[in-house]
Amino acid sequence: MAGHDHAHHTGSPHPGRLSVALCITGVVFVLQLVGAWLTGSLALLFDSAHVLTDAAGLGMALLAARLAVRPASDRRTWGFARAEVLAATAQAAVLLAVGLVVLVEGVQRLINPSPIASTEMAVFGAVGLLGNILSLAVLFGARHANFNLRAAFLEVLSDALGSVAVIAAAVVIGLTGWLQADAVVALLIGTLILPRTFRLLLDTIRVLLESTPRGLELSTVREHILRVPHVLSVHDLHVSQIASGLPVLTAHVVVDDGCFTDGHVPRLLDQLQQCVAGHFQISIEHSTFQLEPASHAGHEHGVHT
Repeated sequence: MAGHDHAHHTGSPHPGRLSVALCITGVVFVLQLVGAWLTGSLALLFDSAHVLTDAAGLGMALLAARLAVRPASDRRTWGFARAEVLAATAQAAVLLAVGLVVLVEGVQRLINPSPIASTEMAVFGAVGLLGNILSLAVLFGARHANFNLRAAFLEVLSDALGSVAVIAAAVVIGLTGWLQADAVVALLIGTLILPRTFRLLLDTIRVLLESTPRGLELSTVREHILRVPHVLSVHDLHVSQIASGLPVLTAHVVVDDGCFTDGHVPRLLDQLQQCVAGHFQISIEHSTFQLEPASHAGHEHGVHT
């Protein structure tokens, strides 16, 4: 027996705020990329990659908000919820490759520094910081609305710190002539980008492989289901994730034979759904249970634990 229908809660509110912040971040990215080319600054180039990370994060949050309102169909039963995961996987893979290349270049520039136009570098760093401040102002009022907006706010905040580091490196180069300051800041910004990019790539791969969501132990789920009265055993228990905020559960639950004759099945189904929706760190609101009498065991094929 299947569970009740549920809406797909993958979108985020405040798409207007996300759109404005995305536009500002996109302009900053282009300007800093131009600035990196004009000044020869590796730190500015890496900071532009940092901005690209922010833009991608904002874009995915906005994409989730827009696509979530599109209805499912017979061809796409989950709608376009998985588009967010595919975009994040591609973004993380590209940024990881770019980040590794820039890190190698940063180490080389520590040994053999290149000339840097420090004044222009400071100007473009200030432009980036101004854009970050504007984006923070736009997102500030809704930063606690949901996980997407909180993450977007923190992304832009970390990029603002990167812009401050770029300006500081430009000042050091202008005052002391120590060109390695550019490479040092590039490496520092890399330590901000690469770990979270790698985590994002791992998280999206876990979703695509339909692994059990982080923060959820399948054995604990099984134990809770077995505590529901009249439940004898559970098999073919699977918990995966369609997109962020959309975990799904399917399970075959063996119950007392009498439940099918005394009218207890509907109440038992409600108990099972309440069990998985309210007892765990991740609320599983989309669950499907196949209730089976104990006498059905001989007819099951390909049973999994």
